[in-house]
Amino acid sequence: MRQITEIIVHCTATRPGQPAGRKEIDRWHRARGFRCIGYHYVVTPDGNVETGREEQETGAHCLGHNATSIGVVYSGGLDESGHPADTRTPAQRAALTALLRVLRARYPQARIRSHRDFAAKACPCFDATAEYASL
Repeated sequence: MRQITEIIVHCTATRPGQPAGRKEIDRWHRARGFRCIGYHYVVTPDGNVETGREEQETGAHCLGHNATSIGVVYSGGLDESGHPADTRTPAQRAALTALLRVLRARYPQARIRSHRDFAAKACPCFDATAEYASL
């Protein structure tokens, strides 16, 4: 098994109502030349958690950190006008928190981080590092 030191939270940078589940993200990533979806988990607006890559597989979601991280993405991150915004639904917030608790229990040495901690992006459109620091 890989040594996991980070759980990195992302958003899909999609507007409300725009489909952005595992199937869509897999299609987008393949179009960019990826082997398959780069994230390990996708959290949809209805609170469903979809599996992307298997945890033992290296992700393709954060340059320089893929080998030692789990990538989690939530669908959304843009408002109706296409500006970065925390668009998580109550169901999505609950599911994301529950998933992160499970992952922290599985990988107790791993820190939960925002993608924006490593890239000049708004992703995930809220400060996941601070919000989940107590998990």
